[in-house]
Amino acid sequence: MLQVHQIPCLSDNYGYLIHDDDSGMTATIDTPEVAPINEALKQKGWRLTHILNTHHHFDHAGGNLELKEQWDCTIIGSGPDADRIPGIDTKVDDGDEFLFGDHSVKVFDVSGHTIGHIAFHFADSDILFSGDALFSLGCGRLFEGTPAQMWQSLSKLIKLPDSTIVYCAHEYTQANAAFALSVEPENEALQARSKEIDELRASGKPTVPSLLGLEKATNPFLRPTSPDLQRNLGLQGADLTEVFAETRRRKDNF
Repeated sequence: MLQVHQIPCLSDNYGYLIHDDDSGMTATIDTPEVAPINEALKQKGWRLTHILNTHHHFDHAGGNLELKEQWDCTIIGSGPDADRIPGIDTKVDDGDEFLFGDHSVKVFDVSGHTIGHIAFHFADSDILFSGDALFSLGCGRLFEGTPAQMWQSLSKLIKLPDSTIVYCAHEYTQANAAFALSVEPENEALQARSKEIDELRASGKPTVPSLLGLEKATNPFLRPTSPDLQRNLGLQGADLTEVFAETRRRKDNF
């Protein structure tokens, strides 16, 4: 199994190191802040061999070149967005698979937050690194894509097993829970989860990672089929893309 080490970065980002003992390979998922990543590598005694970039935003790729110069590591990122991924070496696209040690990694194009955003799925470890596409109880703001693109992207992730551990890139969960309750207040699983989230944050603990099965049960952006959500939005029986789009619009103005 892979080791995953979570690193608080900047004001609310999470960076991640993944390490394969057998091969000695270590990757950072995105490069939000160089110093905490290097400190974690030092503490663990690991050598950085790879950077896996989910998308081009500075709080995800801003440390690429500094870390590459220091570690001579290989940067893997979106082929369609290669021009915006600093130092990219290996270009991947939707459906591609590559090996990290003996672990197969599948790439999903999850455009919407940005065009060319990708997610990395390590099936044998039940791990998904979703970047800013899927958050705990949320999804990324649509800076570049359309609601239809984002719903198509999230629909790919919904098909993964409920046991999938979702490592997203920001600690937004408490605010996301408040919004989720505003559009689906009848959801008892969401009510219980919101209470748990408040307790975690009051204790200074992270709410990330989460389980995909829990996201499917509580995250409104994965639940356009919910009759309660549709009713509360005034969109009973509407097209799922329309329900998703209205949920995203309300979150933008929440």
